Amino acid sequence: MAMSATPARRQGFHLNTAARNQNLGLAFIAPWLIGFVAFTVYPIVASLYYSFTLYDVINSPEWVGLQNYTNLIANDPQIPVVIYNTFYMVFLGLPSAMVVSFLLAGLLNNQIAGRPVFRTIFFLPSIVPVVAVSLVWLWLYNPNYGLINSTLAALGLQVIPWLSSPSLAKLSLIIISVWAQGTTIVIFLAALQEVPRELYDAAKVDGANGLHRFVSVTLPLCTPSILFVMITGLIGWFQYFTLPFIMTNGGPMQSTNLYAYYLYQNAFQFFKMGYASAMSWILFLIIVAFTFIAFRSSARWVYYAGG
Repeated sequence: MAMSATPARRQGFHLNTAARNQNLGLAFIAPWLIGFVAFTVYPIVASLYYSFTLYDVINSPEWVGLQNYTNLIANDPQIPVVIYNTFYMVFLGLPSAMVVSFLLAGLLNNQIAGRPVFRTIFFLPSIVPVVAVSLVWLWLYNPNYGLINSTLAALGLQVIPWLSSPSLAKLSLIIISVWAQGTTIVIFLAALQEVPRELYDAAKVDGANGLHRFVSVTLPLCTPSILFVMITGLIGWFQYFTLPFIMTNGGPMQSTNLYAYYLYQNAFQFFKMGYASAMSWILFLIIVAFTFIAFRSSARWVYYAGG
């Protein structure tokens, strides 16, 4: 009897220890779980519910079914404008930022004097607060006393209406975003440093010039990083908001009124929270669709060295 009781007692001890460890682990992660439910799960579920209601934040929401979505797709004259502006920013800004970042990363990957200093200089814009960046560029772009236009005027050249011209306002914002791609440069630089040097040596032996080595060796081995930057860039550029909000307020003539900015207007200026929630879910579906397309197409052009 004593011998049979000992294993049972040990088993009960192990069960109690496992339960105690599990409860201790749950206690440690409880603050994160509470924050995740309160600030992530609940807002997502609430926004989905509000997207089917008329809700002005003050009064109780009124269920209207798909009315917000039908108004968004068929009845809002601003939607074609903001969709065009947003797609313009995404399909011009994202490739421009990726190309410039990759080229700068390639330059910083070479053995040049003062390379750590240049790496620091290129990375600094990405850690400067966006509000500070916006204020600096507002001064640079100022048509009367801005540094850029003052320099052009001193050289006898025509002053450029960077933010006051509907045809130039989006390009002006893209220039700022491309300038602040320090994080992307670091990602590409890390990818370039992982390319085996022996592959370049073998390509040289085969008679490949610099362009051929770049196309046949560098690019294929950097495609996983390119895919990552493209996916995160799609998510970020579709939600482009801060610079238009601070610098242009959607102008001039609605030329920088992007989807995220119009969503903000509906939610916090027009107090159409239900309509804004519907806009957010449409934006979510758009981002999911483009992300899915990017992942599906990656099998054709992304090369994994270990695969």
